[in-house]
Amino acid sequence: MDIHRPEWLEQVEGVLETLNEGVIVSDDGARILSVNSRFEEMIGIPRAEIVGKEAYHFYSPGEADVIAKQKERGMREGHNRFEFVLPKKDGSRLPVIISSRVMNSPDGQFGVVTFTEISEQKRAEEQLRKANKQLEELALAARVQESLAPKSLIWGGMRVEAHFQAVRTIGGDFGLAMPCGEDHLNLLIGDVSGHGIGSALVANRIYTEMVTQLRAAMPLSDMLQHMNRFVIENMGISGFFFTAALARIDLGGRRMLFAGGGHPPAMVVTPSQEPRLLESRSMVLGALPEAVSQEATLDVSLRQGDRIVLYSDGITEVFNSQDEMLGVPGLRKFVREAALLPFSEMMGGILDRVDAWRKGPPSDDASLVLVEVN
Repeated sequence: MDIHRPEWLEQVEGVLETLNEGVIVSDDGARILSVNSRFEEMIGIPRAEIVGKEAYHFYSPGEADVIAKQKERGMREGHNRFEFVLPKKDGSRLPVIISSRVMNSPDGQFGVVTFTEISEQKRAEEQLRKANKQLEELALAARVQESLAPKSLIWGGMRVEAHFQAVRTIGGDFGLAMPCGEDHLNLLIGDVSGHGIGSALVANRIYTEMVTQLRAAMPLSDMLQHMNRFVIENMGISGFFFTAALARIDLGGRRMLFAGGGHPPAMVVTPSQEPRLLESRSMVLGALPEAVSQEATLDVSLRQGDRIVLYSDGITEVFNSQDEMLGVPGLRKFVREAALLPFSEMMGGILDRVDAWRKGPPSDDASLVLVEVN
């Protein structure tokens, strides 16, 4: 059947080709007069097989009834917008927002319909439903988060003190102090992007994987490589990243291996001296395949009485009443001052100074781990 194409249609088709949404133009009989390339891509059918068909042609009878009712509403009100699906050539259904508008011209009445894909939104909603199903109550999520917090311990000639505070009931920090057999003490501090249930779930998954690698005594640089690849390949969350600081101290307490990925520098302080900074040699993890440096690990000599400080950015990224950030230099000063105190009082000395600096309540999760070597 021949179809009548108004003269103005050729003038606008070039514009329609520039849009990111799929677009069809139909006459008052719902016959399709024109589609753009994005619509072809979305439906998987060439335009030669689309133009001239009724808009209902590609839908099942039940779906066509829904479209017909929405068309009536659009004709009555002059426009319409609703969430539905777009049938694809392979039989699947693409979730879309359908927006329609009626145009009156000397050539008659026409409909311009746009299709905006919302697959990512639907996937995110599905992930959220799954997360809510796993965490039936916020209290359960809080217990999960608590299990990821580093714990104080005494091992060999070393004492470990740990502090964790979530900015909300649950957050994205995680950490541990864990002996590896009788030879080494492993330390870990990590921080995933974001807060809340989603971050806690991701932190739990990363934590579990990292504990497995630490128990296997995997070299620290290999572990960063593995975790970077693991997150990129298995999580695939757009815009997500995490940071981590890893330390492995030998039983004698005189040697420590350190590796960081995008994490604030660790510190080693001898009381009355300026703390040494151990910078991360690798970038944030989970975002870029080449994030981990080929020389990711530092070999650090320790002496009796040295104190090791690991922390998350919730300790340093705090602001005073003049909107000045504490930063690493400010924390370094606090660490030097607090290192003059007995080890049992050092944690409180640092946290009290951070609290006194900060204006208002905490805005980020905060983790702090201290180790004294004897």
